[in-house]
Amino acid sequence: MEAVYTDKHYSLVAECKQGSKKACYELYRLYAKAMLNTAFRIVGNIAEAEDVLQESFTDAFHKLKDFRQDTTFGLWLKQIVVNRSINLLRKRRLELVEIEDGHLDNVPDEESFDDEDVQYQVAQIKEAMKQLPEGYRLVISLYLLEGYDHEEIGQILNISENTSRTQFLRAKRKLGDILLRKGIKR
Repeated sequence: MEAVYTDKHYSLVAECKQGSKKACYELYRLYAKAMLNTAFRIVGNIAEAEDVLQESFTDAFHKLKDFRQDTTFGLWLKQIVVNRSINLLRKRRLELVEIEDGHLDNVPDEESFDDEDVQYQVAQIKEAMKQLPEGYRLVISLYLLEGYDHEEIGQILNISENTSRTQFLRAKRKLGDILLRKGIKR
């Protein structure tokens, strides 16, 4: 049985394809925040994430005529954002290699957690994730935060499914160690 995708924004996409600037703006308004979060989780820098967001929407609107709606617009756009984010990381890594070549406290008990404590721990986890090596951060972000499975991550990053699983396990272990050093319970 073939999967059927229901895109609740089908009419907006259709209007956009017809050249409606209002529909394009509405799609942007609906998806910008989520796509910015996706880009930020991958690139780790808000200014770069904003650039990725703008470039992704520009790409999407230019390629909209090729969008066959065999998936939802949101999933299609998210793939563009993820690919643009990964390309930015690759470019950043390449620039770093060129530069290098050029010149050789207490956490409260679980019973006393409140929203502020949870917010604090979330902030600590986000900070700890920034300390992960890029490959680990990418895999753990794509798996835990974006909901991709290891097969999809393998395709996105051009690695094997087993490599994705291994990177994920190593990332979890390293993240746990970082959090332990900061005094955050796992």
